[in-house]
Amino acid sequence: MSELDVNRLLLQFEKLVRDINREEINPNIPELKLEDLNPVVSMVAKARARYLKELFELASISAEPGPEQIKKLQKFRECYEELSEGAKALEIAIERGYLDIRTD
Repeated sequence: MSELDVNRLLLQFEKLVRDINREEINPNIPELKLEDLNPVVSMVAKARARYLKELFELASISAEPGPEQIKKLQKFRECYEELSEGAKALEIAIERGYLDIRTD
């Protein structure tokens, strides 16, 4: 297979990925406006704030946190990271044209 053939195949593959993702994702999410993204961004920011607040509170009471304190901090981190990954997935879906966007 020549380099040209590989490049053609990759372009076709990219289109296939884009088309199938759009076909699967777009019907599940209504047409987006900027204000529709606000709750998502706000939720991620609140989770980040809770995580950082817990970190600072932990540091203020203990130089060496115990297992229960670490477990609590871990839950805040996991929540923040999960929501952050979701927001990144949404951003990628928008960038790649998987979702309809309303620009009025």
